[in-house]
Amino acid sequence: MKNIYIAGAYGMVGSSIARALNQDKNIKILKTSSTELNLINQEEVTNFFNNNKIDEVYIAAAKVGGIYANNTYPAEFIYKNIMMTSNILNSCFESNISKVLYLGSSCIYPKHAEQPISEDMLLSGKLESTNEPYAIAKIAGIKMCESYNRQYNTDFRSVMPCNLYGKGDNYGEKESHVIPGLIRRFHEAKQNNYKSVFVWGSGKPKREFLYVDDLASACTHIMNLDKKNYQNLTNPMCSHINVGKGVDISIKDLSYIIAKIIGYKGEIKFDTSMPDGTMKKLINSNLIKNSGWVPSISIESGIKLAYKDFITSHRK
Repeated sequence: MKNIYIAGAYGMVGSSIARALNQDKNIKILKTSSTELNLINQEEVTNFFNNNKIDEVYIAAAKVGGIYANNTYPAEFIYKNIMMTSNILNSCFESNISKVLYLGSSCIYPKHAEQPISEDMLLSGKLESTNEPYAIAKIAGIKMCESYNRQYNTDFRSVMPCNLYGKGDNYGEKESHVIPGLIRRFHEAKQNNYKSVFVWGSGKPKREFLYVDDLASACTHIMNLDKKNYQNLTNPMCSHINVGKGVDISIKDLSYIIAKIIGYKGEIKFDTSMPDGTMKKLINSNLIKNSGWVPSISIESGIKLAYKDFITSHRK
């Protein structure tokens, strides 16, 4: 029996990884809620690892949010994310954990990076200002994994997904990302018969979206690679792997797709007084695709699944 700890197991990404791992009867999953274990507290994390036999770890715990949240709480985003990652990774090292997977975000790349963005574009330019603290925290996590690997020959791996959405997402009015935020907005507009809906920004920026269950399959795929195979895909100073669909879509087109799926027939207006953020952010996922993984869920199918999840959670 393999004991696997998922940090952040009750979040969207962590719960999706848990569903994927649960298909293997030889795996026992360890989960902790924020009330059971404060990942920001070093002593609590150290004690947890000392008191549990753990073979592998998935680090999906993070403080996340959209443009509003990143702009409003920058100190919390950089402090909490750096502390969680530092505490977990060092405890993994001290406990001789055989394998670790750290999950980052494509926001680690420079604002004006050449498209599609390959892994070696990291630290090649200035970050997007709206989420710089979060991005720096995620970059620190990548470099921490690489540093332990180089100094101690650990097997700490990193994946950088594009924008995620799906079951278990945050549909809060101010904390949500693009897709869950638009799902909520169009649903409420339909329920209240609003004649129009405002979408932040010009609608021109393009984004790449991946359904969370596709990411979970990518994570288990990367973790199951032989150490030599993983090292052959990467290099010691650039060891993270991008995970995306390889295609992007404008916020305008995305808005119309979501409105159609939900059944909202009013007017869609774009509020150009609000920030657009990076105009284009498409990542190059050739490394993981060359290793044998491909995504399977289309944007339309994924949004239908996400809307179904929203309806279920909204009724609670």
